[in-house]
Amino acid sequence: MYMLLQTFNISLPKDLVAMADNVAKKEYRNRSELIKEALRTYLVSKQNWEELYSYGKQIGDKLNIKSEEEVFDMLNSYKNAKRDH
Repeated sequence: MYMLLQTFNISLPKDLVAMADNVAKKEYRNRSELIKEALRTYLVSKQNWEELYSYGKQIGDKLNIKSEEEVFDMLNSYKNAKRDH
């Protein structure tokens, strides 16, 4: 599979570069491979959280939940009821 690549420059603090270089060395990767994987992992994780949040919002709308506080109150009520039985 042919992958189109684009090069770009970024500025990072020296201590972060040192940490990245140490991890890359331990994992037998180069700096570019490590940063590529870190970015991919971050973006996939962010997308997953956004999908989960969207799903939670849909459920909240169906249940007429207006705030996170209401969710916490519902969870605490459920936990207390479960503990009391």
